[in-house]
Amino acid sequence: MRITLLYTGKTKKDFVKEGIQTYSERISRYIPFKIVEIPDPKYAGKQSEAVMKEKEAELILKYLSKDDLVVILDARGRMISSEQFAEYIEEKAVSSTRHLIFIIGGAYGFNDRIYNRADDIISLSKMTFSHQITRIVFLEQLYRAFSIIRGEPYHHG
Repeated sequence: MRITLLYTGKTKKDFVKEGIQTYSERISRYIPFKIVEIPDPKYAGKQSEAVMKEKEAELILKYLSKDDLVVILDARGRMISSEQFAEYIEEKAVSSTRHLIFIIGGAYGFNDRIYNRADDIISLSKMTFSHQITRIVFLEQLYRAFSIIRGEPYHHG
């Protein structure tokens, strides 16, 4: 299995870039992993929320294939613990899942086309995070999941 994190919008803050770099390197020790940063749609600042979500959906859907298992990270999703997330990752790894894609939407969330394409929806918290911070929070949880699976001391549950 391989894992991809796909998100829209350029990573702007240096501390976010550093967090992404750190956790990406750690995760890559466990599994083939990559990040795909989809640029904001052209003329993003001049579009309505609905138009922005539609344009982002078009860009996201171009990246996905029918065989990908797609999980979107969204407030509408089910909440799970770090241990449950580790079990989820392990279950996908031992099943026939070849490519697991996690998607973080833009500032306005997802278009219905993305919700309809998703195989699963997971929420990271009841709290609201910026889509930039969500990147680091998710990567830390993915790294934590692998440390739980391997019984490593990073997670002190």
